[in-house]
Amino acid sequence: MGTTDRFSREEVQRILELSPKQLDYWDRLRLVPSRKEQGNRFYDFRDLIGLRTVKQLIENGVPANRLGRAVAALREGISHVQAPLTELRVLSSGGDVVVERNGTRLEPLSGQFVMNFETRELGEKVRVMSGRSAEEWFDTALKCEMNSQSSADAINAYEQVLRMEPQKVEALINCGTLYYEQGDLEKAADYFRRAVEADSQNALAHANLGSVLEENGEILEAWRHLRSAVRLDPSNLDALYNLALVCERLGLHAEAREHWLAYVQLDPAGPWNDYARQRLATFPAFRSAHP
Repeated sequence: MGTTDRFSREEVQRILELSPKQLDYWDRLRLVPSRKEQGNRFYDFRDLIGLRTVKQLIENGVPANRLGRAVAALREGISHVQAPLTELRVLSSGGDVVVERNGTRLEPLSGQFVMNFETRELGEKVRVMSGRSAEEWFDTALKCEMNSQSSADAINAYEQVLRMEPQKVEALINCGTLYYEQGDLEKAADYFRRAVEADSQNALAHANLGSVLEENGEILEAWRHLRSAVRLDPSNLDALYNLALVCERLGLHAEAREHWLAYVQLDPAGPWNDYARQRLATFPAFRSAHP
């Protein structure tokens, strides 16, 4: 690959009209991971095409988190496909991801074929069904998430669960995640708070709540919940990463160093390891111990 096939982050941002924050977020989701050589990160031309696809899908209403799960499912389900966004035709359908391969359309998260009929009628039927158990409603909610239906159908089914079992943590977390993907941070935070209240030992509930609070600017509360998440699950990389950032924002540099160090040790080959090491290098204690 010649040097003309390489694009720096700054070049990619300029060509595709992306912000550094967008590119960082997509890199974390491993939508189109940046490449590394001799400590430098770059993208090649195929990556540029993949990033353009990501931008188009998100502009068409596909949440970045859902796209990340779909890409991960494609990598796992189609072993020879290493870069789904460039090797396959990826489309959007009502905020979901559909892959077209050899003339056949497939929903990657469920592995089901996509038929040419309107699924909204099924969603309407879900709303009027009665006499079902909480477990049946929960199963319906999961199927709604998997079968290319709108998130409103899944949220409605989760609400049915919560009317019968108000403290069902899995339903609270899933519902909060759907609201987060819609960009409704207030509702997402409300559901994650209810999940924490229902089970104060649930690491995922604390991690999700802490992350949303950090985005809302509630830094102290975010710090408290992210610390709880890491205490309950020290291997949670996202919680460690976000906690280190929050500690830096609060001026808690010794604690930030501790979390960055744990992060690089747990994920030595991960896409964000280099950034974590850059942050560690700003601490004198780390510089003296790692010449």
